[in-house]
Amino acid sequence: MGGCNNLEDLNNYIKENNILLSEKDETQKKEETSEIIVNETEEPEKVYKTMATTSFVTVIGYLIGMDDEKMRLHFEEHNGDLIADLRNNKEATIIRYLCKLRTALMLHFKKTDHEMRFNLKNIDSLPWYSKEDINQLRKWGIEVIQTNSRAENYTIIFNQLIHDHIDDCRNLFPDWVNWDYIRNLFIIPKRGKKNTLREEFDKYVTNLNFYPFQCYIHWNPTDSGNILLNDGKFLTLLYDQHGEEFLDRSKYRDATEGTKKSIYEFIDQSYKVAIVVDCENSDPYKLYGVIKNLDEEETGKIEKIVLYDDYHTSDAWDYLEKLIKIPVEHNEVERVSNRKSLVDVSMTAGICKAYYTERVTSFILCSSDSDFWGVISSLPDAEFLVFYEYSKCGKDIKDALSLRAIYHASMDDFYSGNADKLKKIVLRKALEREAEDLLGKNAWEITKRIHEDNHIEATEAELNSFYEKYVKTMRLKIGQDGSFYVSIQE
Repeated sequence: MGGCNNLEDLNNYIKENNILLSEKDETQKKEETSEIIVNETEEPEKVYKTMATTSFVTVIGYLIGMDDEKMRLHFEEHNGDLIADLRNNKEATIIRYLCKLRTALMLHFKKTDHEMRFNLKNIDSLPWYSKEDINQLRKWGIEVIQTNSRAENYTIIFNQLIHDHIDDCRNLFPDWVNWDYIRNLFIIPKRGKKNTLREEFDKYVTNLNFYPFQCYIHWNPTDSGNILLNDGKFLTLLYDQHGEEFLDRSKYRDATEGTKKSIYEFIDQSYKVAIVVDCENSDPYKLYGVIKNLDEEETGKIEKIVLYDDYHTSDAWDYLEKLIKIPVEHNEVERVSNRKSLVDVSMTAGICKAYYTERVTSFILCSSDSDFWGVISSLPDAEFLVFYEYSKCGKDIKDALSLRAIYHASMDDFYSGNADKLKKIVLRKALEREAEDLLGKNAWEITKRIHEDNHIEATEAELNSFYEKYVKTMRLKIGQDGSFYVSIQE
């Protein structure tokens, strides 16, 4: 196959070879397609779809007190490590035990009150309450046992303790979710008002099957099936309860195991593989999300990541290597003219050098620019896998990759919620720079600008979360050398 060094050549090549262009709407493809692979025997295209994530609902299920066996059946296959982490998390387990006690009380309120009133029992001697949970809470300094008490008093106590400790679990959730919506699942508002707890109890017992695995949460119960089925369903319902829509699909979808298996096969079949990134035409947060969603043992086989960067791109590239275990080479390409970037040329030269002198046989190429076709066509014996973004990559280049039997997948189809750590580092560093000259500046405008400058798309809720958590809490302090500095919370 001859070289196609620009988009016009590529279009001509497609026409000459009678590549049929699908009329399928690109918006629909963005919703459905994770990867298209065509093999050399010209079999029909294999279309992989994204799959729902369940990490968010795993945390919710643990906190609200889902039964251990149900946790195992519903979540352990994909989130076993997460569940183990939650069990070792004191703050999460405190809320779990308190929620279990509250649910047990609501399910057995009359029986509990009867045993307390006529048989002088307390909750640690009643079988529907976990004595082990009560004793563990006591070891942590949380005393739930009350002498000469009644069931109604325990309702007040459990709700107060949950109120006192739920904010300790905020760090279990990413910044992109509205914490107030999560918090409201655990807190009964105006619980000190007469009849509030009675009305909440009546609502629960009359709609028991509309609560997740009959665990109590504070919400308006609707017949929505298993609301903890997956992250997408839960987040959609959660925001709907507050009159909003949750639209960021990348926060609750991930590439299928089929897509990931194809990537692993590409890595395993390679003698030496490197990731090469066109930083001008790639999103650092999406790439980080891709790497974090792949098996660490498989990505450990990658020789290195080579970044070809321009000073106009995001500062996030500078911090990428601090968060992943793959060695990173960062090449910032100088400009001869301010109007012309030389990243494409440098990247092409670098790939050729790696192939001919470093014996790198396979390249995972991250770019949505058709210019990369020149290097692919110039190295017919090298193996390529291409990551692109839907909004930046044209259909023609994807069809050409399919014809050439080159694996290609969209970074948009990988779960992006785990890129929070990288975003947080970049934004805090940007805020530190802004802190050097804050007088007279508007804090909200600073918040919006540092997101824009670092190419981080954020909703109003995400902006507000960052503003509340980091900007409003900045403090002027004095270091050991006597110099003033602005402190930003971790």
